Amino acid sequence: MNKHCKPDSLVEGRPSKEEAEDAIRTLIRWAGDNPEREGLIGTPDRVARSYREFFAGYAEDPQGYLEKTFEEVNGYDEMVVLKDIRLESYCEHHMVPIIGHAHIAYMPDNRVVGISKLARVVDAYAKRLQIQEKLTRQIAETIDEALQPKGVAVIIESSHQCMTTRGVHKDGVTMVTSTMLGVFRKSDITRRELLAFIGKG
Repeated sequence: MNKHCKPDSLVEGRPSKEEAEDAIRTLIRWAGDNPEREGLIGTPDRVARSYREFFAGYAEDPQGYLEKTFEEVNGYDEMVVLKDIRLESYCEHHMVPIIGHAHIAYMPDNRVVGISKLARVVDAYAKRLQIQEKLTRQIAETIDEALQPKGVAVIIESSHQCMTTRGVHKDGVTMVTSTMLGVFRKSDITRRELLAFIGKG
């Protein structure tokens, strides 16, 4: 088990897998089908296991991924950008997917972190019930607190299935959110440089 993940027994308020499966059977009946028919007998188990994967972020400690930093950077103080990080989350209003990409940038101040850890922070927050605005802010503030850089920027671009598969049924719509902290908020030049790096300038 990843050292930054909690065992199921420590995730506060989590029902048992059996309780989850009973709830899924209820939803199948509510949808109008029979959970005991051949094609659906194994569905509650499969859905419960899927939910554990979809919402794995509740058992993770995003800040823990940023505990190990590196100070031997030979004075490097320019922008670090990780772009096009695949993002899968779930709308907290309808529990349907949010699919997109996150772009992360920070301006180091004597410390850097392994780039895979930035992607893990994205996943730890994304794999929860979310709204995109909050998700963007959480990622940026966690990086800012852990690394104490000169600035952090997080931009998320995503498609929300709550708009494409239900409700207004508008396909091809992209939602873009950003959180700019430190030098990225204060300097138009730095912000424009970032947008050029990720192909938005």
